Amino acid sequence: KKKLINNTINLGKKILKKEELTLGEKIINFLCNILVRKKIQKQFGGNLQAYVSGGGALDQNIGEFLNAIGLPTLQGYGLTEASPVVSCNLPNMVKVETVGPPFRTNQVKIAEDGEILIKGENVMLGYWNQKEETEKVVKEGWLHTGDIGEFDQNNYLKITDRKKDIIVNLGGDNISPSKVENILCLNEFIKQSFVYGDKKNYLVAIIVTDKETNKDEIKLLIENINKNLTLIEKIKKFILVHEEFTIENGMLTPTLKLKRKEIIKNYKQQLENLY
Repeated sequence: KKKLINNTINLGKKILKKEELTLGEKIINFLCNILVRKKIQKQFGGNLQAYVSGGGALDQNIGEFLNAIGLPTLQGYGLTEASPVVSCNLPNMVKVETVGPPFRTNQVKIAEDGEILIKGENVMLGYWNQKEETEKVVKEGWLHTGDIGEFDQNNYLKITDRKKDIIVNLGGDNISPSKVENILCLNEFIKQSFVYGDKKNYLVAIIVTDKETNKDEIKLLIENINKNLTLIEKIKKFILVHEEFTIENGMLTPTLKLKRKEIIKNYKQQLENLY
């Protein structure tokens, strides 16, 4: 049974990435459809066409897993000011690391600084009785989202970070903390992470782990992770903490995003001591 599940996941991921299956793999995948995927789909009523994921970034591993086992999951992107959906993956062409191509009803472009701009009838007229705030975000019809992104070769949009969260190091390089944090959190021993280093000559991090995990173990993990990061993205030093970031302690938003200002406020001295 375990082998069957593993085959379902592995072959499902190959199909998701448009990789060619051998004849033997096609036969095994046919059996996986009958014995695994259809049974899973039946648990959701049997008529499910797709899930749509939004509100926050969908972890790539989770997205690949869900699509591979027969639960089509389409990540999309939107914001209230754009009424609200801007783009979404297509059922016949899912790229889980992206939020899909923009809808035809709106125009989307990337500004020189990487910010995502949106134009169309879906863009709001403005914030109610807040003319100055409106003028800050809607300029010449283009909504400035505050999100940083890029298009791939298939015109699929990928969100990389929030503009206000971008770290500008001492050398003037722009670094996405979310990218590094997501890579760190792929490790099972790292529950949460927070990357710091604005106007500094290297990055440091807060690493949240179980009490059983010691600093030497995490140091070794980070050394291995650093091998796959660029020079400016490498984590040089870190603080090990066991209290998780939560909504209750003010470190997370209701949508489970890091409240960076609050985290810095609480750990400012410890972070600065790493320099």
